[in-house]
Amino acid sequence: MTPQRSARGPAKPVPRRLFDALLDRLRLVATALLAASVCTWAAAQALRPEVAKPLSQASELLKAGKAKEALAKVRDADAAPNKTAAEQLTIDRMRGAAAQRAGDYATTIQAFEAVYASGKLSPAEQSQVAESLAYAYAQTNNVPKAQAWIAKAQQGGSNSPQLKQLLAWLQAQSGDYAAIARDAAAAVSAAEGAGQRPSEADLLRLADAQQRGNLPGYGSTVEKLLTYYPKKDYWAAVLGRLPRKSGFADRYALDVMRLKLASGTMTKTEDFMEMAQLALQAGYPAEARKIIERGYASGALGTGAEAERHKRLRDLADKQFAESSAGIAARAADAATAKDGNALVQAGTVYVSMGEVDKGLALIEQGIAKGGLKRPEDAKLRLGLAQQQSAKARSKATQTLKSVQGSDGSADIARLWILLGNG
Repeated sequence: MTPQRSARGPAKPVPRRLFDALLDRLRLVATALLAASVCTWAAAQALRPEVAKPLSQASELLKAGKAKEALAKVRDADAAPNKTAAEQLTIDRMRGAAAQRAGDYATTIQAFEAVYASGKLSPAEQSQVAESLAYAYAQTNNVPKAQAWIAKAQQGGSNSPQLKQLLAWLQAQSGDYAAIARDAAAAVSAAEGAGQRPSEADLLRLADAQQRGNLPGYGSTVEKLLTYYPKKDYWAAVLGRLPRKSGFADRYALDVMRLKLASGTMTKTEDFMEMAQLALQAGYPAEARKIIERGYASGALGTGAEAERHKRLRDLADKQFAESSAGIAARAADAATAKDGNALVQAGTVYVSMGEVDKGLALIEQGIAKGGLKRPEDAKLRLGLAQQQSAKARSKATQTLKSVQGSDGSADIARLWILLGNG
């Protein structure tokens, strides 16, 4: 995942240039493994000195990473007259390994196809040579040939992670994202079915493919990435996409920013300013003060051309906090006499934002018990978040948050707080 995309996509979707770099890394890994086996093979053969000596020198040069020099020694061996079939096979194997390491793919293909066609290889060796031919053809952009050799390698039992990644690269080159999604989804399901954590690479391949035509599936996969690999990039991807989800209510904008702050993905000055303003508008000046102080502590606020504006917001938050603190007890008392529980839930949430968590939690519970709530799922969300902050009630938080079933964003937010709380 590298280039930046819109907030609808992941913060760093899988790019083609990552696959290009990956292809080169896979080639080097495969070539190193093959070169080692070729050197072992060459040492085991009964070769005449005029063939054995230059091949031995080629072997040492290849081990030292001097592929072009190794190729020159292979040519010396090939110049020997009256070569036996075993000598020619050994020469071709060494030539293929050296050429692949040197980036001479035409020579790699010619040599290894001759080796494969010799009929002298074990099934494991056939699979290894087929895999090397797949890399060579991929480097020449011959996708059909590369896929055909991958199939032969797989038929021979090769199932290496490198081969799987090469197949994904080839599918991406051909635009066959349905195949990528199918193969990656199967790998993810197999891992989960076995009680294992799916490979991050498989999840990334699946997300990248789904992004091109299956956005609901893509959203689910990115959340799986976040679940199994809770990195800031994936938090940013999920939270960037959440407000654009169908049916998401604008009133949860502050909740999204709370998750950004808690997950460490909030860094911009404008985000701290917006979040503090939203908290003030929602009636949580204590929370606004905490946000502003976080901004000042991180250096996002209090500096630059807007420093005076930051100070004015800080002063406003201090003023509203003093007023809220002075009136919250009376407000809670009035809420207790109301015919429904809405005001109790709100007053309780204010207390929680002030750090008086258990007092606020009790009021939220009273409000829910009283009933008549305008937004009962939102009330359960506030209860679960308060429980997360309470030493006494923390064990109940996950169960409460799991019970939030709203389709307007409340359930999504609850699920993400569970992930964050378990991270």
